[in-house]
Amino acid sequence: MKNYPPQFKADAVALYRSRPEATIRQVAADLGINPETLRNWVRAAGASRPRGRRAEVPAEPSTPLEAENTALRKKVRELEEEREILRKAAKYFAGETRW
Repeated sequence: MKNYPPQFKADAVALYRSRPEATIRQVAADLGINPETLRNWVRAAGASRPRGRRAEVPAEPSTPLEAENTALRKKVRELEEEREILRKAAKYFAGETRW
Protein backbone atom coordinates (compact mmCIF):
# COMPACT_ATOMS: atom_id res chain seq x y z
CA MET A 1 0.00 0.00 0.00
CA LYS A 2 1.45 3.33 -1.08
CA ASN A 3 1.62 6.21 1.39
CA TYR A 4 0.98 9.67 -0.11
CA PRO A 5 1.86 12.97 1.60
CA PRO A 6 -1.07 15.08 2.84
CA GLN A 7 -0.28 17.90 0.39
CA PHE A 8 -0.52 15.50 -2.57
CA LYS A 9 -3.89 14.28 -1.32
CA ALA A 10 -5.16 17.84 -0.90
CA ASP A 11 -3.93 18.80 -4.37
CA ALA A 12 -5.57 15.74 -5.92
CA VAL A 13 -8.91 16.61 -4.29
CA ALA A 14 -8.54 20.23 -5.42
CA LEU A 15 -7.90 19.08 -8.98
CA TYR A 16 -11.02 16.91 -8.90
CA ARG A 17 -13.11 19.80 -7.56
CA SER A 18 -11.75 22.21 -10.17
CA ARG A 19 -12.80 19.98 -13.06
CA PRO A 20 -16.59 19.52 -12.80
CA GLU A 21 -16.68 17.76 -16.17
CA ALA A 22 -14.10 15.13 -15.15
CA THR A 23 -14.79 11.89 -13.33
CA ILE A 24 -12.81 10.51 -10.43
CA ARG A 25 -11.50 7.83 -12.78
CA GLN A 26 -10.18 10.46 -15.23
CA VAL A 27 -8.49 12.57 -12.55
CA ALA A 28 -6.97 9.48 -10.93
CA ALA A 29 -5.60 8.35 -14.29
CA ASP A 30 -4.07 11.81 -14.84
CA LEU A 31 -2.32 11.54 -11.47
CA GLY A 32 -1.37 7.87 -11.82
CA ILE A 33 -3.26 6.72 -8.75
CA ASN A 34 -6.03 4.21 -8.11
CA PRO A 35 -9.53 5.69 -8.58
CA GLU A 36 -10.71 4.23 -5.27
CA THR A 37 -7.83 5.96 -3.50
CA LEU A 38 -8.91 9.31 -4.91
CA ARG A 39 -12.56 8.53 -4.15
CA ASN A 40 -11.64 7.91 -0.49
CA TRP A 41 -9.69 11.19 -0.31
CA VAL A 42 -12.62 13.08 -1.82
CA ARG A 43 -15.04 11.54 0.66
CA ALA A 44 -12.71 12.27 3.58
CA ALA A 45 -12.41 15.90 2.45
CA GLY A 46 -16.18 16.22 2.10
CA ALA A 47 -15.62 17.42 -1.45
CA SER A 48 -18.22 15.36 -3.26
CA ARG A 49 -20.11 16.87 -6.17
CA PRO A 50 -23.71 16.35 -7.18
CA ARG A 51 -24.22 13.67 -9.79
CA GLY A 52 -24.61 14.76 -13.37
CA ARG A 53 -23.78 18.10 -14.88
CA ARG A 54 -24.06 21.20 -12.77
CA ALA A 55 -26.77 23.55 -13.86
CA GLU A 56 -25.08 26.91 -13.94
CA VAL A 57 -26.93 30.10 -14.68
CA PRO A 58 -24.30 32.43 -16.12
CA ALA A 59 -24.64 36.18 -15.82
CA GLU A 60 -25.09 37.73 -19.23
CA PRO A 61 -21.98 39.67 -20.27
CA SER A 62 -22.67 42.83 -22.20
CA THR A 63 -20.75 41.75 -25.33
CA PRO A 64 -19.69 38.48 -26.96
CA LEU A 65 -16.06 39.55 -26.55
CA GLU A 66 -16.49 39.87 -22.78
CA ALA A 67 -18.13 36.43 -22.68
CA GLU A 68 -15.20 34.93 -24.56
CA ASN A 69 -12.68 36.68 -22.28
CA THR A 70 -14.47 35.38 -19.19
CA ALA A 71 -14.49 31.82 -20.52
CA LEU A 72 -10.81 32.02 -21.49
CA ARG A 73 -9.79 33.39 -18.08
CA LYS A 74 -11.63 30.53 -16.38
CA LYS A 75 -9.93 27.96 -18.61
CA VAL A 76 -6.49 29.49 -17.97
CA ARG A 77 -7.05 29.27 -14.19
CA GLU A 78 -8.10 25.62 -14.48
CA LEU A 79 -5.13 24.71 -16.67
CA GLU A 80 -2.66 26.48 -14.40
CA GLU A 81 -3.99 24.63 -11.37
CA GLU A 82 -3.90 21.29 -13.18
CA ARG A 83 -0.36 21.93 -14.42
CA GLU A 84 0.85 22.74 -10.91
CA ILE A 85 -0.73 19.61 -9.44
CA LEU A 86 0.66 17.41 -12.22
CA ARG A 87 4.11 19.00 -11.81
CA LYS A 88 4.04 18.14 -8.11
CA ALA A 89 2.85 14.61 -8.86
CA ALA A 90 5.65 14.11 -11.39
CA LYS A 91 8.22 15.21 -8.83
CA TYR A 92 6.71 12.91 -6.23
CA PHE A 93 6.73 9.88 -8.50
CA ALA A 94 10.28 10.71 -9.68
CA GLY A 95 11.43 10.35 -6.09
CA GLU A 96 11.66 14.00 -5.18
CA THR A 97 9.47 14.00 -2.08
CA ARG A 98 9.75 17.73 -1.38
CA TRP A 99 6.26 19.20 -1.48
